[in-house]
Amino acid sequence: MTAPLLILTMKWGTLYGPHYVNNLARGVRRHLDRPHRFICFTDDAAGLDAEIETFPLPGLGLPEGHGDTRWQKLALFRKDLAGLSGTALFLDLDLVVVDDLGPFFELEGDFYIIRDDDLFRKKPLRKINPARDAFLHSVGNSSVFRYEVGQHSYILDAFLADPKAATDRYEISQQFQSAQLAKHGHLAFWPKGWCVSFKNHCVPRGLSSYFADPALPKGAKIVVFAGSPKMDDALNGRSGKWYRRIGDVNWLKSHWDEREDER
Repeated sequence: MTAPLLILTMKWGTLYGPHYVNNLARGVRRHLDRPHRFICFTDDAAGLDAEIETFPLPGLGLPEGHGDTRWQKLALFRKDLAGLSGTALFLDLDLVVVDDLGPFFELEGDFYIIRDDDLFRKKPLRKINPARDAFLHSVGNSSVFRYEVGQHSYILDAFLADPKAATDRYEISQQFQSAQLAKHGHLAFWPKGWCVSFKNHCVPRGLSSYFADPALPKGAKIVVFAGSPKMDDALNGRSGKWYRRIGDVNWLKSHWDEREDER
């Protein structure tokens, strides 16, 4: 009998309430017809649906005196992760599943992640520094990635070998994670267009947003909220910029919370 797929997410602190986890789990159930377990690593399981499995946040194993927990996601690469094994798809909380997740498990390979550049518009000025441009083009956005649990512990091992050097050299954990994956020949990116940015791919650009509402690009499976506006702002029509209007997003609300259709 084939083991169920693992869908993992993490919630700590107070930035995201339990409804983020619940809505994400419901979205996964609507769009994944294969046997799976939805697992949330959290420091507070209050308010989560009964169908959601919960585990304590995995420890990073940082040495005493190094209290930086911004890189908490790297703990997912522990050799022993809560006794789990098998293929896992990690999903951040601030995203919306809009189509079949099956294809995310059909690609052959050890590891897949979003190419960060695929979520943003081209930045021609980056060409001034070719080395940095090439590096940033190789960075994966860790909002959505697939891996075999326990098979990439070298990422966490490299971080723990010298966490200060890692945090001094890399701005955020996904840069460090990508560099380690590339070093071991495991870095591969999802097909472009599967994961899209709400701001850059759904909302018409600039002042044209005053004449057309946000729309879902053809072929998109997950909408990611990279940069601003964040999900709560977008769902409530707040763009954060005077030149960008957030129009009718009822399609997004219905994907985010199926109960919207019942109201």
